[in-house]
Amino acid sequence: MRDGFVKVAAGTPKIRVADCDYNAGQIIALMKDAAAKGVKVLALPELCVTGYTCGDLFLQDTLLDGAERALGRILEETKELNLFAAVGLPIRYRNKLYNCSAVIQNGNILGLIPKTHIPNYGEFYEARWFTSGDDMGATDYCIPFAGQESVEFSAGMVFRCVDLPELVVGVEICEDLWALDPPSNRLAAEGVTLMLNLSASDEVAGKADYRRSLVMSQSARLVCGYVYADAGEGESSTDLVFAGHNMIAENGVLLAENQFHTGLTVSELDVKRLAYERRRINTFSASCRDVYPNYFTLKPVDTPLTRPISPTPFIPADETRRAERCEEILKIAALGLKKRLEHTNASCAVVGLSGGLDSTLAILITAKAFDLLGRDRKGILAVTMPCFGTTRRTRSNAELLAAELGTDFREVNIGAAVERHFADIGQSMEDHSVTFENGQARERTQVLMDLANQRGGLVIGTGDLSELALGWATYNGDHMSMYGVNGSIPKTLVRHLVAWEADRLGGRAGEVLRDILDTPVSPELLPPKDGEIAQKTEDLVGPYELHDFFLYYAIRWGFRPRKVFRLAVYALGDRYGRDTLLKWLKNFYRRFFSQQFKRSCLPDGPKVGSVALSPRGDWRMPSDAVAKLWLDELEEIE
Repeated sequence: MRDGFVKVAAGTPKIRVADCDYNAGQIIALMKDAAAKGVKVLALPELCVTGYTCGDLFLQDTLLDGAERALGRILEETKELNLFAAVGLPIRYRNKLYNCSAVIQNGNILGLIPKTHIPNYGEFYEARWFTSGDDMGATDYCIPFAGQESVEFSAGMVFRCVDLPELVVGVEICEDLWALDPPSNRLAAEGVTLMLNLSASDEVAGKADYRRSLVMSQSARLVCGYVYADAGEGESSTDLVFAGHNMIAENGVLLAENQFHTGLTVSELDVKRLAYERRRINTFSASCRDVYPNYFTLKPVDTPLTRPISPTPFIPADETRRAERCEEILKIAALGLKKRLEHTNASCAVVGLSGGLDSTLAILITAKAFDLLGRDRKGILAVTMPCFGTTRRTRSNAELLAAELGTDFREVNIGAAVERHFADIGQSMEDHSVTFENGQARERTQVLMDLANQRGGLVIGTGDLSELALGWATYNGDHMSMYGVNGSIPKTLVRHLVAWEADRLGGRAGEVLRDILDTPVSPELLPPKDGEIAQKTEDLVGPYELHDFFLYYAIRWGFRPRKVFRLAVYALGDRYGRDTLLKWLKNFYRRFFSQQFKRSCLPDGPKVGSVALSPRGDWRMPSDAVAKLWLDELEEIE
């Protein structure tokens, strides 16, 4: 349970219809297996103690007594397990029968929760036997059951973990999720972060897709974890087949799934992440109802993570989804620029084209914007500005790309102007300090701005999200533009967007783009060595693959530094050692805090993804905030 991760499971035991003792044995075995795997919260199917398909046998005292004895046996034989579990069985109360979940732990029943929505359509006839528990939430009832003198019996109970306050569990049963107003809506408003659904959903063609969409969308709408446990093998096949379609979802993402499966489906839910997201979303309403949760404890045990953690969180792993994402992002960015060009009545767009990745993406977006406007791409002025660090390769690629895209092209060699400026301020040409580098960057920005003024146009910014996070930009140099199209696109995604365009364009344009992709990332501000780039950005600030990973989890999700480090080791540890990851993570926090002043005065630009650092949008932070707390936590990592 370290860092908010809770190992959860949906379990489907192989049962026999109406054989309660046999079913108890299968449930006990599954609970022990779950505990051995480090599971802390387990959901089991609806009416699994008896079987869902007992029909009119549900009205028989023999079956109901057998179910109660079976639960007593389950309690006795699992009392040593460090496990919170929900088990389905029928319960009699005041001459009515309820389809219930028994929430159990350490040999005790923490609560009995009745099903609210009773289906009685199509193949379902539950109203023939069961009563809705909808009225049971108004009053707390206590009944003797399964050897316990007093057990709370009520709809809408909430269970809060003492050891991890962000873990708050609620239960709904099958049809409750499919109904117009699921109980989980109210439970989430009352603080529940983990929803368990005990289900017996029969399988028909196409139903699995709909069921999956329900689970994922409900977890997203409620910003919660959702564990769905379905009945499976052993249920009667007289008219129906049950497939054990078990799912674990978190905030709209399906973490684990099994179908036509008996046994456990296991993953980890991050309840601290869910709590953070609810704090961030101010439209997530809290209930005004007085709720007195049932408290439970779980011994914290550090188990290895098994849930998928992408090493490239900004890049979809699926090739089809990745292509769709690339096309969508390019269109969003191009539409933003199209609007700005229309609004300002700009006659042209000026792009400083260096032959590097960022300026390449910027001109590709600009070309799309001009296409959307129906304007000749000759209205785009691509400007290359060679100076002391420019290599033949990047200079050539800039000119070739401009030609392939059909833009206007101009070269302005800034070497003489920079040398004159250095002479004016007394800067030695042999002193390759930050002044030597930044003087070139600011001269380039001046050239671009003046050319834009000459032509009544706009300077299109090229800096990306990763550079903004690290402050890897010259203040009032490449940091500044009239509209920044790349400002919310991280470097790892920049590469995929350019690669996607290379594949789409093909031919000579595709070849040029692929060579740009193969060129080391560099500002080219220091003289080349033997004609090759001497200054490689990732040698200086760290691999962008790592910084984008850090950015996603530290800023988008607000994770603590030690949690970001843990996830980095899990997702990237096969390629980077712990010392390397820790080194660059410290550098990320140092630079992120110290460089906020550059982000505080960003030019306008479109947001294209879930992470952005615009001071007018997603990120507001004082420029003099101190990183000590974050860095101190990293210093404690061994």
